[in-house]
Amino acid sequence: MNRREMIRMLPAAIAAGNISAATDAFGTKARLRNAICAYSYREELKNKTLRYEDLVRIAVENDADGLDLTVYWMPPEPGDDFLMPLRRIAFRNAVEIYSISIRTDLCRPTKDLQDREVETISKWVDVAAKLGAGHIRVFGGAVPKGATEEQAAQWATEVLKRAADCSSKKGIVLGIENHGGVTEKAERILQIVKAVNSPWAGINLDTGNFKTNAFPQIEMCIPHAVNVQVKTEIVMEDGKRGPVDWDRVIRMFVKGGYKGYLALEYEGKNSAEIPALTRKLGGLVRKYNA
Repeated sequence: MNRREMIRMLPAAIAAGNISAATDAFGTKARLRNAICAYSYREELKNKTLRYEDLVRIAVENDADGLDLTVYWMPPEPGDDFLMPLRRIAFRNAVEIYSISIRTDLCRPTKDLQDREVETISKWVDVAAKLGAGHIRVFGGAVPKGATEEQAAQWATEVLKRAADCSSKKGIVLGIENHGGVTEKAERILQIVKAVNSPWAGINLDTGNFKTNAFPQIEMCIPHAVNVQVKTEIVMEDGKRGPVDWDRVIRMFVKGGYKGYLALEYEGKNSAEIPALTRKLGGLVRKYNA
């Protein structure tokens, strides 16, 4: 089979589930987009000094392509009266709401608790579909008291697999984040994603969350990354947190073949820094897309 025939047959193979999310990308040229995580403006959204619609304006003003909308400050059951105007204003301003981020705990030890977790994710799958988002960030959660990490990983695998089966029906990818607990180390999160074995599940890779050996662990996860959140700090080789060299990090993603969004998730206390950081990230994205 020649290369042209392989490219022609690839979409059908992906749809049939025969090719993992890690091999969905076409070609070798970088194709990156920059975005802002709603979590960066958590205090303003919590205090209602900013609305989600205001994030669209901020994205436009600072040349961001997309938004990753953390849903924590949305209504508990957001209806069309909330979602549709938000989708419209984003479309009219050429800003893609490409992802939402939700609270989950996949380490549920009983079937009843696992069922509830899948139901919760399913609810937000419907919200994501209405917003036009193709991705949802989920969390593995902490290892339950009295359980082993291996048991917790098996429970997380079961819930994520079932949830991905659900999200696939709406064309939405689930990204499990490296966020402590059962997903503290790259080896474990890779174990979970590989065991789920679905083109609709991958890694939501947060560059600032690994507590040790950050760069090697990031590199391990890149082939399975479906979304990336960029932090201003990282754990260095000496084990201490410090300012991260974004150029170095983005080169790793380019080399690893990642195609997709790099979303700024600002965890500092001075949100006035966010516009400049957004523009800096956008400049690097354009550099490597050239």
